[in-house]
Amino acid sequence: MLNSNMNELPLSITEQLNNILQSIAYFVPETALAILFLLVIITGLVMKKDAGRFCQLLTLFGLVFVFQRDVQQLYLVLSGPKFLFSNMLLLHHVSIVFKLVFEVLAFLIVVYIPLDQSLKSHSKGLSDLYAILIAVVFGLHLMAMSVNLLMIYLAIETVSIGSFLLVAYQTENRFAVEAGLKYVLFGFAASAVMLYGMSLLYAATGQLDIFNGHFLDGLIRVHPVPVSLGIIFVLFGIGFKLSFVPMQFWVPDVYEGAATPVVAFLSTLTKIAGFALLTNFLTPFVFFGKWTAFDFRLFFSIIGIITLIAGNFAAIVQTNIKRMLAYSSIGHTGFGLMALVTFSQQGISALLFYLIVYAFANIGALMLCSFYAGKNSMLSVEDLRGLGKAYPFAGVCFVVLLVSLIGLPVSAGFNGKVLVFSSVIDVYRQNHNSWLLALLITGAVTTVVSLFYYFKIPLNLFLKTPHQTGAVIVNQSTTLLILIGFMAALVILLGIFPSLLANLVR
Repeated sequence: MLNSNMNELPLSITEQLNNILQSIAYFVPETALAILFLLVIITGLVMKKDAGRFCQLLTLFGLVFVFQRDVQQLYLVLSGPKFLFSNMLLLHHVSIVFKLVFEVLAFLIVVYIPLDQSLKSHSKGLSDLYAILIAVVFGLHLMAMSVNLLMIYLAIETVSIGSFLLVAYQTENRFAVEAGLKYVLFGFAASAVMLYGMSLLYAATGQLDIFNGHFLDGLIRVHPVPVSLGIIFVLFGIGFKLSFVPMQFWVPDVYEGAATPVVAFLSTLTKIAGFALLTNFLTPFVFFGKWTAFDFRLFFSIIGIITLIAGNFAAIVQTNIKRMLAYSSIGHTGFGLMALVTFSQQGISALLFYLIVYAFANIGALMLCSFYAGKNSMLSVEDLRGLGKAYPFAGVCFVVLLVSLIGLPVSAGFNGKVLVFSSVIDVYRQNHNSWLLALLITGAVTTVVSLFYYFKIPLNLFLKTPHQTGAVIVNQSTTLLILIGFMAALVILLGIFPSLLANLVR
């Protein structure tokens, strides 16, 4: 018996090594990100003068290289999805599209970071910030591909730790430190809840690989109550990144206290990665015909309705622009859940399109916060009085981006919402699920509600008398204005020609 085991051991190790070597060929973008992380750290240490500028350029070139490798991966999965590292990761078309989105948005954020005056004046410089951002992007890649409970946990923790550091990066800013502390506390609580849920699922199945047939077979043999409890805990852990109700409490304070480029990063990239991970987690349950222990459509329909209502109605009473955008971000999560509960290919394509156009518009709106705020991170709606006439180009761009966030015609946001509503209506026609109808009605009503808080900004920009005191010192960066104009033009272009993006996300 001992000899038999000894003979099998080398074969097992050989198989594992072969699997690792084969997987590395599909892991090139992530390997490049790891190398880029080290290069940026070394550059920051070696280059004393202008370290931030050199690290920014290195990060930008590195992200372009990673983007190219992601594009090459699209051809590698033409023959079908690839499981990597003993089924820890799953590489397929949708996950690659998510990674491409990460690179594009991260590139925009890296360009944006030194244009924000509060970050530019930071005493410690920005080189470390770029290194942290690269590490988080690496974690986002893992989130988009994770199909193993252990890898899901490691990916989320990688992103969480990096996000904690990003939020509290401005150590001399009391609001940033306070926001970072709150984020850490909520993050650790969510992590503990998720880990406990994973332990329940593992105890029931003895499996960590959620795509393994024994995983679902083991769950259906266990009483539905502990299984449902474990699933809910895991979903709440993922929901921390998505900021759906009731995992949204950290959002307003963190968004208000953190540097505006960091808010742009958290409100877009981590949210999109959360949806990518959630899609991976739900896939084996949705396509397993015998699964009846937990109704995912009912759960996410209820969560989506509450999130839509809570986010949009709370945003109405906000006066601080970043807090208002924080609550609106919660509302947009509800729209993403609308597309997700269709559990269809059309719904996933609509989700991807919606998240991408939301990201462009939201990043552009936050860039305008940096433009109008200068070094004042506590910019209020009242501070914008009359500034639309003084800075007409920025004011018009702000209106265009807000129109897209609302979802009005001739904007990318309108096309995104049309695709989401269409995907839900198509599924509703097939099964006449009352919760889908409730989602449709809630989505329509909250879209109207969003008009009331988004239009407070153009109202103050163009129709209110300006302050005599000159409370706002505007950031006069031409590069920032060009970037804002590009974002506004992009949402209009995708509003007129949605096929430019729709063909990619199918």
